[in-house]
Amino acid sequence: MDAEAQDSFREFVAGRSSALLRTAVLLTGGDRHAAEDLLQTALVRAAGRWQRIDEPEAYVRRILYRQQISRWRLKWRRREVTVAEPPEPGHAPDASGAAELRLVLRAALSRLTARQRTVLVLRYFEDLPEAEVARLLGCSVGTVRSTTHRSLARLRELAPELATLDPRPQRPSHDFSPVEVGP
Repeated sequence: MDAEAQDSFREFVAGRSSALLRTAVLLTGGDRHAAEDLLQTALVRAAGRWQRIDEPEAYVRRILYRQQISRWRLKWRRREVTVAEPPEPGHAPDASGAAELRLVLRAALSRLTARQRTVLVLRYFEDLPEAEVARLLGCSVGTVRSTTHRSLARLRELAPELATLDPRPQRPSHDFSPVEVGP
């Protein structure tokens, strides 16, 4: 890699690594150490092909997804259970409702299987269409739909307080655009 490509890679890592790490944390179910390993692996792979990459962020995200898929396909990985809650009991909950909600969501996500987490992250955090998720995961659209359905049901079971939330952004009262109706 020449000096110009190295500078470009360093700028990319400095500018986008925090956003990529958030995605990796979600993919690993809140396990920050595993997320850091996942991101580091993705960046090392991208560095080797840096000069031939047209869309660096999309390329690194695709590596993240595929690496996580490879991890949950391995038999030894299925035996591990990650825990997102700290071992210290009795600490006071955060006064901020949003922070508490994030903790509840993270705990619930950590109790899903890696495949369920991956599908939910790709569909709702990355906002990818079902066909793109199916292509990334190497499965059918029907599998993505059924996994999404089962994952959301399990998430509602693990954290019933999430079911009361309206996932759609709130519209200002003066907005007269039609209401979107969807599944």
